[in-house]
Amino acid sequence: MVARVCDAAAPGPERAERDGSDAPPTRTAASRARVRQQDRARPARPRYKAADEVSGQDRPRPLVTVHKIGSRIEIAAASREAQALGLVPGTALTQARAAVPDLDVRDADPDGDRADLLRLAIALARRWCPVVAVSGSDGLFLDITGTAHLHGGEAALARRLLRLLARLGVAAQLAIADTAGAAWGLARQKATAAIVPPRAHGEAMTTLHVAALRLDDAARELLARLGVDTVGELMAMPRAPLVRRFGRAIAQRLDQATGAAPEPLDPVVPVQPIAVTRRFAEPIATAEAIGHWLVGLVDDLAVELAEAGVGARALAFVAARVDSTDQVIRVGLARASRDPAHLLRLIARRIEEIDVGYGLDALTLHLVRADPLGPEALGAALAEQQVPDLAPLVDTLANRIGPARLWRQQPVESDVPERSVTPLDPLGPAAAEGLRLKLHDVRQLDRRTPDHPWHPRWPRPARLLHRPEPLDNVLAELPDRAPYRFTWRGRQHLVHQSDGPERITGEWWRRSGERDAVRDYFRVEDSDGHRFWLFRRGDGERAETGDRSWYIHGTFA
Repeated sequence: MVARVCDAAAPGPERAERDGSDAPPTRTAASRARVRQQDRARPARPRYKAADEVSGQDRPRPLVTVHKIGSRIEIAAASREAQALGLVPGTALTQARAAVPDLDVRDADPDGDRADLLRLAIALARRWCPVVAVSGSDGLFLDITGTAHLHGGEAALARRLLRLLARLGVAAQLAIADTAGAAWGLARQKATAAIVPPRAHGEAMTTLHVAALRLDDAARELLARLGVDTVGELMAMPRAPLVRRFGRAIAQRLDQATGAAPEPLDPVVPVQPIAVTRRFAEPIATAEAIGHWLVGLVDDLAVELAEAGVGARALAFVAARVDSTDQVIRVGLARASRDPAHLLRLIARRIEEIDVGYGLDALTLHLVRADPLGPEALGAALAEQQVPDLAPLVDTLANRIGPARLWRQQPVESDVPERSVTPLDPLGPAAAEGLRLKLHDVRQLDRRTPDHPWHPRWPRPARLLHRPEPLDNVLAELPDRAPYRFTWRGRQHLVHQSDGPERITGEWWRRSGERDAVRDYFRVEDSDGHRFWLFRRGDGERAETGDRSWYIHGTFA
């Protein structure tokens, strides 16, 4: 029997974490992620229910994902709430907004959907049944022959699988039938989970629309012109006239659905996890002994990584104690590596963290995350000056202070200082030489050489505070003079030199409250030589531009 799971896609940026023994592991960052992720929708099928939209709301907003076809922006997928309002894939976005003003619109991400669907298929193949195949961009085939009883029967398997997908934020439809074609059609055209008894799939499909046979647009249009609407009507036609009139493609799909023609699946093949283990006849209990055996583990792991063509991004060193408890050391790498010396350094410096108890009877080194790592093409780079590799330094710092505390800045197109930079992975791609503009942006007409994003017209401090901090006891002349003195964090500063003001207005297109907002920034140096970046809210004349309060936003080196 073949189970067909439809709409295995989630509409938000977040991925559900492992929830119970049945839940498959999800990333990422991936995705998770080192920095805040942008919301993105999954354009697989128009059946979505995002957990962040449902929580705290009785009626979630209708959600659609859109993509651009030529000069037209169309709906790629729609949630159930959006479908109930008449929004279907192919509808123009302008028409959809006119019909539903509070529509939640997100960009489609087909590449992300395919990757997520493949990860889901691999997770199901590891925990539910050995044969799982990806079907198009929105579904999965599960061959549950001989495995349904392990989950309490077909009905229990269907319930558990739907609950699992619901925990992952996926609104799915499911059908179980003797053939993949029948399960495909029933899952898409039945409102609830359909479990067809053995050898009854042909009868179950008679009332379905011919679209349940996975026909292309041309075949469906041909059948519609001839008045053939249901699968039952197609089944009732004699085979020879059917092939002569409609061709072999329609007949083949019909035979696959009824079981008259075989349809082999192309299952996903989960990658076997990489791990190396050392077991001891007598327990070990010293750091020297652990370090001695760790060398061999790292060397063996490097060989396994080389054979697989990957490099380690995350490792777990597990020390199994004789009392059946584990001590785990986790290390991460900023860049894929299989250098034994580097991997050994990262783990060896943390051996002292292991509580050996009454001794250890096994050591295991697990590969938790890997990236492809092949030969590096040198080419013309041999004649260039080699740049020092920062990956070992980044790995050392990240494993000592935590990866969340190690990042670098990337410029963002914004005049407001706190919005002008965003955190970036320490070894991520370098910032572009100029800001990327969309094709319809009028600034494309400017033929001047664009400024580098790190060289604005006005200098910026080396340290930008996360949030501006208020100043006390400020003495300054209005409307455009720098302070003569101010107090910050309980210490008074007397200004010796100053430069400014640099006026920055609010970004009214982001928030209506910034329409009249003004900040006047000053660079000041106190009597001790410390340099600060201060600003006053308002232009010093009109009350609607700000309350004239003073803040510090950064310090210069």
